[in-house]
Amino acid sequence: MKKLNKLRWVVAIAAAFFVGLNQQVSAATINNDYALSTSEGSSLRTSNNVIIAHATGTYAPAINNAIFEKRTWYSNDAYVQYIVGDGGKIYRVGAEGYQAWGAGSWANANAPVQIELAQTYSSSEFKQDYITYVNLLRSSAIKYGIPTDVDSSAWCGVKSHLWITNHVWGDHVDPYGYLASHGITKAQFAHDVKYGFSSSGNNVNPTPTPTPKPSTPTDKKAVHVTYALHQKGKKWLNPVKDFGSGSNGFAGVPNSVHDMLYIKVNHGSTKYRVHTKEDGWLPWIKKADKNDTVNGVAGVKGHTIDGVQIVYTTPKGETYQQAYYRSQTTQRANYLGTCADNGTVSGYDSWAGMLGEPLDRLQIHINDNSKY
Repeated sequence: MKKLNKLRWVVAIAAAFFVGLNQQVSAATINNDYALSTSEGSSLRTSNNVIIAHATGTYAPAINNAIFEKRTWYSNDAYVQYIVGDGGKIYRVGAEGYQAWGAGSWANANAPVQIELAQTYSSSEFKQDYITYVNLLRSSAIKYGIPTDVDSSAWCGVKSHLWITNHVWGDHVDPYGYLASHGITKAQFAHDVKYGFSSSGNNVNPTPTPTPKPSTPTDKKAVHVTYALHQKGKKWLNPVKDFGSGSNGFAGVPNSVHDMLYIKVNHGSTKYRVHTKEDGWLPWIKKADKNDTVNGVAGVKGHTIDGVQIVYTTPKGETYQQAYYRSQTTQRANYLGTCADNGTVSGYDSWAGMLGEPLDRLQIHINDNSKY
């Protein structure tokens, strides 16, 4: 992202932020201690088309993120208007209505407000953070005349960073992976932003409990997936069937780097692709032949894989199944979030991996529900 000329602009300081929800009002104090000064940040005004929902991607207090963005806004080319966390607190960094640097040039130019949600392992703290986050997203949209619909097909509304990645530019998939880790689905998030929470923390229009549908006979087939990784600079590793525990339960070698991948199923069909540090996302592959390094495997020999995406297609008339998969990197101790090819699983729905970190192991299975 290109640095912008730094001209003086006015930062609106507010002691309290009021959230109107169906004639109910909730107040959340804004901390301005880390707000950019009148000589910092962008002087460019925004068009008011979208409000962008982020998650920080690291488990750290919101105040730490605010301090970091205040200190490094110029050197990192990165900051947003608000950071929510620490038990429902709001920290201001950038000024509303002026471009922040949070999601690429189009998003920055069209979002008068971008909001980061700090990540915590605490369920009780998350609940307070989430209510404040949702209400701030919703009230910001209302304030600027923006629809409160989340990730609709329209080029206006409340947009996740994942939506910006899928429709405009980038590689971020937040905030869904983090929300899912606390049991919040995409559908629930969209509903909550649409209706908001009252001052008591109750949903203004709770999601109705659906009437159970009569069970219908299913035609579920047992689908097995076989896959293998090629160790960079060495050889193809032994193929793995589905997944399990121990060293035979995944493809790859811990703390090693891999450059090619093949995947095949015994029923239905699949396509897959990889992201490498050198090339970005490579074309989709539909075959599985380790001897055909052009059309039979994903990857480029000698180039480091750091992301994988898989889609399984269920034959017509059968019980719908999909690929569930997860990965680990050389720089992390545990598996990253579970992925599903239709984006409904609680985890990192879009793809497996962490860009910039070599993928060192991969697990896959095909089913109508996740077995991880």
